[in-house]
Amino acid sequence: MVMGQLDRVHDRIAGRFRRSEPRGRAREYVSGLVAGLERKNGWTLAEQSGEVSPDGMQRLLRWADWDIDGVRDDVRDYVVEHLGEPGGVLIVDDTGFLKKGVRSAGVQRQYSGTAGRIENCQIGTFLAYAGDHGHALIDRALYLPEPWIADRDRCQRAGIPDEVEFATKPRQAMGMLARAFEAGVPFAWVTADEAYGQVKYLRAWLEEHDAAYVLATKVNDTLITAEGTEQRADELIADLPARAWRRLSVGAGAHGPREYDWARVPVRIGWQAGRGHWLLARRSISDPTEIAYYICYGPRRSTLLNLAWIAGARWRIEECFQQAKNEAGLDHYQVRSWRAWYAHITLSMLAHAWLAVAKSLAIKGESVSPNQT
Repeated sequence: MVMGQLDRVHDRIAGRFRRSEPRGRAREYVSGLVAGLERKNGWTLAEQSGEVSPDGMQRLLRWADWDIDGVRDDVRDYVVEHLGEPGGVLIVDDTGFLKKGVRSAGVQRQYSGTAGRIENCQIGTFLAYAGDHGHALIDRALYLPEPWIADRDRCQRAGIPDEVEFATKPRQAMGMLARAFEAGVPFAWVTADEAYGQVKYLRAWLEEHDAAYVLATKVNDTLITAEGTEQRADELIADLPARAWRRLSVGAGAHGPREYDWARVPVRIGWQAGRGHWLLARRSISDPTEIAYYICYGPRRSTLLNLAWIAGARWRIEECFQQAKNEAGLDHYQVRSWRAWYAHITLSMLAHAWLAVAKSLAIKGESVSPNQT
């Protein structure tokens, strides 16, 4: 039954392959990713599928003729079909992939939020979709630090196309969000952490697309107040009276309800019809000096609870990373080239999306019928 369901998921991407051999091997690759193997690399996936060497699996990732970005779009459409809803949330974040050596595309010593320190690693920027019934990754981009782009010979050795230029992570986020907007992905909000939220050109771009957002920002971010003056985020919140704070739960955490004290203050002058701008603050109950800040844009009728709930939704992409790495081999790869990275990550996203949809249907007490996958 389970493999039959996976076959139907595989059927969705079959048209992206010109030949039957890589098409069949992709099915075996995805099957191996969800098989519970301790390590999921070319050797173990080949053994799982009954092959005597990893050559076929490596060829699938490195050279085989298939539309990798087309499969990415199929993953997105599959997630939207099963988990999509008008109130969905698009979440941007990046994650690190620890690596040895200097030849893997984009690798260098750089800060990894996954490790919490500077490590030799690759960084992938991702877009996740979250709805009431589940969440999954729907897009990805490999971050290339500026020293890589400056060394075109090194890029060529790693298979990085000549037309690829340097893009900051927020610019990569904009590219992925633009694809989601163009594809008609149903959503109500966009959210991201401080690395993205403090970038004002990203906020302006989202407003140009009338995409509501709740984005974490830095404590010293300068904002235009409702009176037209400029003030720091922490100063604006410090001026609020005690009655402005409300204790709210924004969902269940690992140790019970995730409760904080929340407050907001209107910012910006000249609101558009039906739209509003706020600075949102989240204060720790156990340590009131610990305050996180969010800049928000959205429907004027948005309540404090609405904004707090979206801010709390960002953790769901962290769950995506954890689940995809632990259950679908997102970080279990031994490839160096640009193309192979995208090939593996895309197939891992497909595997994770299938697990997320299967879990959603199981919770709802539904079986996975052929027309559902």
